[in-house]
Amino acid sequence: MPERTPPVVERAAEKRVGWAELFFDLVFVVAVTRVSAVIEEDHSGEGLLRALVVFAPAYWLWVGTSVQANLRDTERPWFRVQLFGIALAAVFMALAVPEAYRHLGLLYGVAYWFGRIVLGAGMVLDGVRARRWPVNPYLVSMVLTGPMLIVGGLLDGRARLILWAVAAVTDLSTPTLLRRWLQSMHYDAGHLTERFGLFVLIAIGESVVAAGTSADAAHLSVAQGFAVAAAFLLDCGLWWVYFHFAADAMRHSLATARVQLDITRLVLSYGHLAFIAGIVLISVGLRSSVHAPGERLDPAVAGLLYGGCALFLAAFGFTRWAMFRLVSWTRLSAAAVVVVALPVALPAPALTSLVVLGSILAVLNVVEMVRVGRLRPRHVMLSG
Repeated sequence: MPERTPPVVERAAEKRVGWAELFFDLVFVVAVTRVSAVIEEDHSGEGLLRALVVFAPAYWLWVGTSVQANLRDTERPWFRVQLFGIALAAVFMALAVPEAYRHLGLLYGVAYWFGRIVLGAGMVLDGVRARRWPVNPYLVSMVLTGPMLIVGGLLDGRARLILWAVAAVTDLSTPTLLRRWLQSMHYDAGHLTERFGLFVLIAIGESVVAAGTSADAAHLSVAQGFAVAAAFLLDCGLWWVYFHFAADAMRHSLATARVQLDITRLVLSYGHLAFIAGIVLISVGLRSSVHAPGERLDPAVAGLLYGGCALFLAAFGFTRWAMFRLVSWTRLSAAAVVVVALPVALPAPALTSLVVLGSILAVLNVVEMVRVGRLRPRHVMLSG
């Protein structure tokens, strides 16, 4: 008798990031660049708070859009129209960022509210048809935090900052407060983790641009050339820390999580806010370092450069614990070394500070590669 051929089991096609989503992401390159400029203008404690408060709504708009793109068919023309409408709102938010605490505060608030309305329009229509109004983060942004940003844009000084800060905290906390109603949602792990990885890539790319454009092309010195190279290698180190091991760990944890919302909420939404904030701080420090590599960095700027790197590395301690209940000893140790190295680097020229920071990242990446080589069967778990 002829041998029976076993049935072919077809695997479900994995959702891919669409061209419209990639186009949408380009808008947020401008937003990240504008936030970096705000920090460069005022890198005091209050200045950092102001930058975080205007960045959080833009980031949350991107998060909400990316989650919806994960749950819906991105090839449909109607969703693409929505995507472009949200991108237009993000353009005006980015345009308003440098003057958000002065004369463009109302524009910033209106743009955010418009983006949230466009994003949530489909859900509202579905709710009207079904005669139900489920409470979710999209509805909260439409009816509460969006109007709060508009009202804040009409206020002056500290009142605007306080109201916008309350709105940002409200937006960020809604997935946690509404966990009970959202925990049954299912996400495509590959697509969603790739989306957040792309935002990290946007931030690193902005850091490369910040370093490259800070060199004086008309009178490029040898020291500036070395500083550009050191800054680029530092960015390569940041890329390696995230994409060589951690990106796969995040994908694995989301795909295998019993409650995917917990990974989406803690690791992707909250963890990546820390990752991107750290990279933005680094980019501000790189700009000053490349501009004057032979001079000592201002203590505040050095704090941004080293503090941003420490924040970036320490955030992996949080995400790894959230994913696997394991301690990321290598990255937490590297974050501590960065903090200890700051006072040592302060008296040195900016170029030396860059080399020291880049060397710490290089050593970290080598150590992790050696550890993974010895424990390859568990490599997904090591560096998340």
